[in-house]
Amino acid sequence: MSVFKRISRLFKSYLNAWISKAEDPEKILEQVVIDMRQQLRDAQQRVASAIADEKRLQKQMMEAEKQSASWEKKAMRAVQLDNDDLAREALKRKAQYDELASEYRKQWGLQKAAVEHLKTSLHELNQKIEEAARQKEILIARKKRAEAQKMIQDTMVGMSDNSAFETLERMSKRVDGMEAEAEAYNEVSAEIKEQTLEERFRQLEDEQPAEQDEALAALKARMNAVETQQNKETVKQAELEKIPVLQED
Repeated sequence: MSVFKRISRLFKSYLNAWISKAEDPEKILEQVVIDMRQQLRDAQQRVASAIADEKRLQKQMMEAEKQSASWEKKAMRAVQLDNDDLAREALKRKAQYDELASEYRKQWGLQKAAVEHLKTSLHELNQKIEEAARQKEILIARKKRAEAQKMIQDTMVGMSDNSAFETLERMSKRVDGMEAEAEAYNEVSAEIKEQTLEERFRQLEDEQPAEQDEALAALKARMNAVETQQNKETVKQAELEKIPVLQED
């Protein structure tokens, strides 16, 4: 069985394993491409070996042709020396190399044709593997899209349960209650602040008369002190005026 048929069977076996075992298609496809490329490298080595065999057969053919030409020259030299027996032996050896060269030429032609066929097959195989790699990416994308769609459908099925909406409704009412409590707290705080401000103004008004009374009492005290001082000075002046003035002799 050729390496190319083995690669084809390998690809089909992986696909069958994926379908039958329901394994992760992404992992299966990744491994398929990895194995196919490994098989491609093996095929390339086999083709390289076939090319080496072709070159070896060509070289052997050329060497046999060279030996045939050499023995022909030797036969001609023997004829020139009038040595027919030696010429016959040389021609006999030439015939052997001609036969060998003919066989090598035949094998070389077959090997060359086989190499060309292998090269073509290898090129086609490489294209198929590249196509398989592209198909792998497409299949993986389809798999992920299918998984996403399934997840969305599962989510939608789960949302069809009334318990989720009941929970949302309950939470909405709870938030409404919290907002109402916050508004009430703000109103109470504003009233308390207003009352506190009014109380401060009342205290200020209550404190002002007391301060004015104290100022008035202080003013009266100062006025009384001034009046008393003036009275004292008046009395003193009057007493001074009653004292007689002494005249000098």
